Amino acid sequence: MKAIYWKELRSFFSNLSGYLVLCIFLLVSSLLVFVFDGEYNVLNYGFADLTPFFLLVPWLFMFLIPAICMRSFTVERDLGTIEILLTRPISIRGIVGGKLLAAFTIVLLALLPTVLYVITIASLGKEFNNIDLGSTLGSYIGAILLALSYTSIALYCSTITKNQIIAFLISALICFSMYFGFEGVAGYINTDTFINQLGMKYHYESMARGVLDTRDVIYFISLSVFFFALSEMSLKNSIKNNP
Repeated sequence: MKAIYWKELRSFFSNLSGYLVLCIFLLVSSLLVFVFDGEYNVLNYGFADLTPFFLLVPWLFMFLIPAICMRSFTVERDLGTIEILLTRPISIRGIVGGKLLAAFTIVLLALLPTVLYVITIASLGKEFNNIDLGSTLGSYIGAILLALSYTSIALYCSTITKNQIIAFLISALICFSMYFGFEGVAGYINTDTFINQLGMKYHYESMARGVLDTRDVIYFISLSVFFFALSEMSLKNSIKNNP
C-alpha cells in the first residue's frame, strides 16, 4: 500500500495540472472569502470567525476532490494497466487504500494554506486573536471528515468507468446528492429529522458550528467505509470479468 501511496502522490505532482488544481482551489476560495461581495465574504460577515468559508467548503470540495480522484483508476483502465496492477503482490484493499490515502493527503495539502485565513481574521478584529478557536477547530475537523467522504465517493466513481470526465461528473453528482439531496427530499415531503440526518449537510453543519458529536464522526467514517467497500467490490468484479 505504501508503494501505491507514493506512486499516486508522485503522479499527481509530476505535471502542471496537479499544481493547477490546487492553485485554482486556493484562488477561488480566497476571492470568494475576502474579495467578492456575497454571503461567503468574511469581511462583510460582521464577526471574527470563518463560518462563511466553511459554508463554502462543501461546494469547493465538490469540484476539487472529483478533479483529484478522476484519474485514480480511469487511467489504469484506459491504458489497460489495471490488470497488471491487480496481479501485483498486494491486496485489492491495499491498492484502494493507497490511492485513497494519497488523494486524501492531496486534499489536506490544499486545505492547509487556509490556516492563513484564520490568522488573517484573528489579526483584523478589534482585539487581536479574538477568534473562536474552538469553533474553528471543530469546523476544520468537519471539513476533513467531509473531504474523506467525498474522496471515497470520487475514488469509487473512478473504478466504474474508463473516462475521466465521466468519473468527474458522476462523483460530483453523487457528492451533491449526498450533501443536499436528503434535505431537499425532507423539505418536499414536509418531514425533517430522520431524512435530514441521512444527508451530509446535517452532520457537517453541526460540526461547522463547533459542535463535536460522535454521531457526526461515525456518520462520515461509515460513509467513507461504505464507498471504500464499493470500490473494492468494483475491482474484484473487474478481475472476474477479465480473468
